[in-house]
Amino acid sequence: MLKDRTNTLYIRTPEGIIFSMLLAGPVTRFLAWGIDLACISVASSIIGTALIIFSIVSLDLAQALTALSFFIISIGYGIAAEWYWRGQTIGKKLLKLRVMDVQGLRLHFSQIMIRNLLRFVDSLPIFYFVGGVACLMSSRSQRLGDIAANTIVVRNPKIAEPDLKQILAGKYNSLRDYPYLSARLRQKVTPQEASIALQALLRRDELEPQARIELFEQIAAHFRTIVEFPEEAVQGITDEQYIRNVVDVVFKSH
Repeated sequence: MLKDRTNTLYIRTPEGIIFSMLLAGPVTRFLAWGIDLACISVASSIIGTALIIFSIVSLDLAQALTALSFFIISIGYGIAAEWYWRGQTIGKKLLKLRVMDVQGLRLHFSQIMIRNLLRFVDSLPIFYFVGGVACLMSSRSQRLGDIAANTIVVRNPKIAEPDLKQILAGKYNSLRDYPYLSARLRQKVTPQEASIALQALLRRDELEPQARIELFEQIAAHFRTIVEFPEEAVQGITDEQYIRNVVDVVFKSH
């Protein structure tokens, strides 16, 4: 993996294909964190108001519960949001950022847990000073939590529909016979995953035959874990044809 001066991370596959990802810088990440902090503060205020009732029993108990609830919400918010939205929180959604594995793969729950549990270390001594310094010094713009979890934060721009005539023209797509599953596939696939599949198709002729087979086998195996189509929809087609059908579904709504 290499990073150039435009803050782009390049990932080279064993087959020799290079994919690029735009890394999010410290300023954009700080702004996203500010939005998330506002969300956490609102939720904590609501919970704190509800916990006032405990001050009848003990003021110290009410204050302790309020502090504990803030800790749980601040940690739980990031974990729940990044897991449910596949690497995004409200702040990241608004600023079009996404957390990913350093290899560009889907996040594991353990990675989300680690990066959020270490968030308090990155926020020391105040205003994410430690995390900001780590981002500036890291070749992948990673804070300490990212380094420990083996994750990166990338920009997540909206995908523009490319010209697919050279790879999709006149091809029958068996996946489109299942519109509900096709819609779920469009919903669950991230822009980075879609880009990897598309670039593999566009560059397939650059690969040696065996490397080409192995690459599409790996990509197809990953996409099959996202949405499982019935056997009759994929029977008799190669992994490359399967990825072609996936790209057709993801990039073309009709």
